[in-house]
Amino acid sequence: MTSVANQTHRVLSGMRPTGKLHLGHYHGVLKNWIALQHEYECFFFVADWHALTTDYEDPSNIPQASFDMVVDWLAAGISAGAATLFIQSRVPEHAELHLLLSMITPLGWLERVPSYKDQQEKLKEKDLATYGFLGYPLLQSADILIYKAGAVPVGEDQVAHVEMTREIARRFNHIYGREPDFEAQAEQAKRKMGKKNAKMFDQFRRRYQEQGDQEALDVARALLETQANITIADRERLLGYLEGGGRVILPEPAPLLTKAAKMPGLDGQKMSKSYGNTIALRDDPDAVEQKLRTMPTDPARVRRTDPGNPEVCPVWQFHQVYSEPEVKEWVQQGCRSAGIGCLECKQPIIDAVRKELEPIQAEAKRLEAEPDLVRSFINEGCERARDTARETMEDVRHVMSLRQG
Repeated sequence: MTSVANQTHRVLSGMRPTGKLHLGHYHGVLKNWIALQHEYECFFFVADWHALTTDYEDPSNIPQASFDMVVDWLAAGISAGAATLFIQSRVPEHAELHLLLSMITPLGWLERVPSYKDQQEKLKEKDLATYGFLGYPLLQSADILIYKAGAVPVGEDQVAHVEMTREIARRFNHIYGREPDFEAQAEQAKRKMGKKNAKMFDQFRRRYQEQGDQEALDVARALLETQANITIADRERLLGYLEGGGRVILPEPAPLLTKAAKMPGLDGQKMSKSYGNTIALRDDPDAVEQKLRTMPTDPARVRRTDPGNPEVCPVWQFHQVYSEPEVKEWVQQGCRSAGIGCLECKQPIIDAVRKELEPIQAEAKRLEAEPDLVRSFINEGCERARDTARETMEDVRHVMSLRQG
């Protein structure tokens, strides 16, 4: 994450409301969120408007799916006290910023998003020749920029979305960050830092602007981060002054790369409800055992006495996630020599998955019995998110000459 992004130390991430979550979600997203919530100011949201971009014909299940998903977030260890949990449609400022950004975003930027044509091909049964589907990457950008998020946790395949958000922020700042009295306001903000810090800032600014000294730029940005006497608006103004532009109204986010999820489905493909190969976080323990006992193995092992190859067996992929080195060694030797049967091989996985799910299921059961408590967490999160979003929109409306009075 860049120094500019550190100005807010904020992370934003969201999930479409798909209902109750499975182990793929837990290992691919939630474990990362659980770690991030203790390192950053985190905003995690239910992307219900995004669900409408592909499922607009029947949105009736979205409210229940949203509630179920938040229950699983909380049960897995996401804390409503450590992070802000909210529902996208409850913060209408997202839609307002999306509309205003659409005024300046070239059509070609949206049409070149890799997932645009890919998704149309994959979802041929749906009519996706809609304005909403074309514009969903811009709505993603609005989701990020409305909170001035410095970092967005993504996999390699989603970096292009963050890069487009950076381009949109850059374009917005270029068009609207030119205050008539910008330099005078920047000089005034600089004086609030005190003589010594202001002098250092000037030296670093000259070194960067005259010699292109990247280190001077980084040190100057870090200096601004430590200034307690200046407002966020002053800091944004000084960042723009430092780089030779205007005021930074919408800071550019950086991708926070996450490791690719290693959690396979029961058939060895990616775990997905559409493939019917999932283990849900709230699956009954007996159902979990039954799913794992009946999952496919190496097709070459027709009889118990046939040697097998773990590399082509979905069960081995589960061992990669759950088993200690000595268990993996036992699997490799026992499978290749036919020293162990497939059910024996599966037993450590059954035990590990059930053990992992036990505390999550206990907490989910408690939360299911207290729906009003879950709703109160959501309501509080929506209020906190909306307060932050309103602050950003005040700035945006002002620079776009939309603020009345």
